[in-house]
Amino acid sequence: MLDVTLIRTHPDQVQAALRKRAAAPDIPAFLTLDTAFREARTTVEHLRAERRRISTEIAALRREGTPVGEGGVGAEAPGRAVAEPLAGERGAAVPPAPAAAPMGERPAAAVPAVEGHGFAASLPAGGHRAAAVPPAGEHEAAASPPAGEHRATAAPLADDQQAAAALQADEHTPAETPAGERGAPVPPTGERRAAVPPDGEHRATPAPPADDHRPPTPPPADNPRTPAAQLHATAKALADELAQAEGRLVELGARHQEFLDALPNLPDDDVVAGGKECNQVVRTVGVPPVLGFPGRDHVRLAQELGLVDHQRGTALGGRGYWVYRGDGAALEWALLNHFLDAHRRAGYEFVLPPHLLTYEAGYTAGQFPKFADEVFRTDDDHFLLPTAETALVNLHRGETLDERELPRRYVSYTPCYRKESGSHRTAERGTLRGHQFNKVELFQFARPQDSDAAHLELLARAEELVAGLGLHHRVTKLAAGDTSPAQAKTYDVEVWLPSLGAYTEVSSVSNARTYQARRGGIRYRPAGGGKAAYVHTLNASGLATSRLLPAILEQHQRADGTVLVPEVLRRWGLPELLRPA
Repeated sequence: MLDVTLIRTHPDQVQAALRKRAAAPDIPAFLTLDTAFREARTTVEHLRAERRRISTEIAALRREGTPVGEGGVGAEAPGRAVAEPLAGERGAAVPPAPAAAPMGERPAAAVPAVEGHGFAASLPAGGHRAAAVPPAGEHEAAASPPAGEHRATAAPLADDQQAAAALQADEHTPAETPAGERGAPVPPTGERRAAVPPDGEHRATPAPPADDHRPPTPPPADNPRTPAAQLHATAKALADELAQAEGRLVELGARHQEFLDALPNLPDDDVVAGGKECNQVVRTVGVPPVLGFPGRDHVRLAQELGLVDHQRGTALGGRGYWVYRGDGAALEWALLNHFLDAHRRAGYEFVLPPHLLTYEAGYTAGQFPKFADEVFRTDDDHFLLPTAETALVNLHRGETLDERELPRRYVSYTPCYRKESGSHRTAERGTLRGHQFNKVELFQFARPQDSDAAHLELLARAEELVAGLGLHHRVTKLAAGDTSPAQAKTYDVEVWLPSLGAYTEVSSVSNARTYQARRGGIRYRPAGGGKAAYVHTLNASGLATSRLLPAILEQHQRADGTVLVPEVLRRWGLPELLRPA
């Protein structure tokens, strides 16, 4: 990923660098989008800060005992987002736990105060009003009235009315009886009523003493004049505004990220513009071998020597697969062992990573989303690695390394799985290109000031191995259009194939600068302290074997059809000469 600050401050420079790759992203349009995105982010941050402030006030009201529930600050209209902070945010208030009902019982439901009474009735679990329970010693059932008389309905007692009048005359209004506490229930229709006492024996409810001044009932929390109600209204309005702002931020952020993900790396200043035809030869090592006899191509030699079975490989896996057999398998394994041994002795840590990776691994490497369709995918959102580089760059994804531990240097062996494969053209026959091939990969995490030197060190390692096999080769610096989109500069080591009269690549040595580190969040902490910075990531094939075998067969063949085995490989159990089967 490119540095967004660089795009903001030097848009013309970025545009010119990308033209070297024949890429023409609309940088001015992105800058407009970037401004809108940053403004939306600032708005959301401001609204969230306001939400935290209101939540702090809510918590303070709860501590003071102010109602913060139904009809209060904490109440929410249907469909509204909660105005309090998300869980884990600073200032979030913890709502009080509701009182638990006894096990096996449902909690009592409160009902409004009955009109004409200064207390609230209570409903039991079943939702029906309960009849009054008579005092001990009295009969539950009412006495049957004499014939011809009607059943009397219990009416408010005269003394109750007097008590109510006295309370109304008092300057303080008594608080209502909370739901569920003992009060005078209202008899429900259809149930048996308590007996009416004889005339003159009304049971009066005692009035409170004249000096019993109770505290006034606090005004309800939903009173629009109270601070609680005002805070509640502000919270609900803020919730709507924040939800809208967050939705816009998500939409702008997705477009912002999509644009950045699609941008390739900026090529280094010394990388020329153009495609493959503009690649520059840096040096050529040795001269093309002169055979002095009609040479055989690598496909014929591999068949005659019994090294590679293309027919059975196709039967097993389809076109683009082959089977190494006999000395061919031994030669392949000797090459891998030779490379691994050399790199381990040079101080590289040996790593055997998983072959199945997650999408995040491909994204960090810079291969996804652009090349997501060019890998073999599984049905559980994994893919087969196209190169060990994809795994190695993710070893420290999301980590901040200690500067004193840099450079981190790794070597890995894996098969490489790719959907692309060769055609029937001569340049792609045999093992030159297929769906699966073996490769040893080198990788470094380095400080920015050390990455140029690390790049040359990796190139020297690849060249040394090719030269040790006695192969004529050359080094080219790729033009911007031929460089992988994730890389800033790439050198290719190419071996000569006499049958083609051309060079073919056996190692790519690349420097991604901070491009992959930004995508994977890979930083280092300076030893002397200070702000963490992104590492530079570098990789090199060290080496790929599927093209080395054709070069060895063609460059080291003899007139009698035998092939000389490079001396460095004989210690792995190979003979001096490979002979026809």
